[in-house]
Amino acid sequence: MKPSILRHGLNLWPPFLFSGIHVTEITDDWRRVRVELRMRPWNRNYVKTHFGGSLFAMTDPFRMIPVLRCLGPDYFVWDKAGEIEFAKPGRGTVHAVFELDDAVLDELRAAAAGGEKVLRWFEADVIDEQGDVVARTRKQLYVRRKPGR
Repeated sequence: MKPSILRHGLNLWPPFLFSGIHVTEITDDWRRVRVELRMRPWNRNYVKTHFGGSLFAMTDPFRMIPVLRCLGPDYFVWDKAGEIEFAKPGRGTVHAVFELDDAVLDELRAAAAGGEKVLRWFEADVIDEQGDVVARTRKQLYVRRKPGR
């Protein structure tokens, strides 16, 4: 699947569509993803800031999918764990950027070369329109080379 098709599909996917999450960019090489969360009456919490679940959901698949696509069909890639730390109330449109470089991919390939499972943490911040960090997220991925590959 092309990144542009996945981007459009995710933007129409009900959990993202109805929570105000919008994928604005997935590069053709899968190395950069940008996601926004737009404030809507139905995604605000009791004190009229972004609902924490929506802040975490906007970051959920954007470590696993690029790593899976870049490593290719010889690898299993799964989300293993996730964490979020709220830094300040989120209002308006917030965004997160996920970037993946060759050094990380090389590290994962080398660590999984013998068929061992590899657990690696990735971090991403959710940023508001003023450039302030609203939340810090961490996702742990499980990576393993498929047997016989």
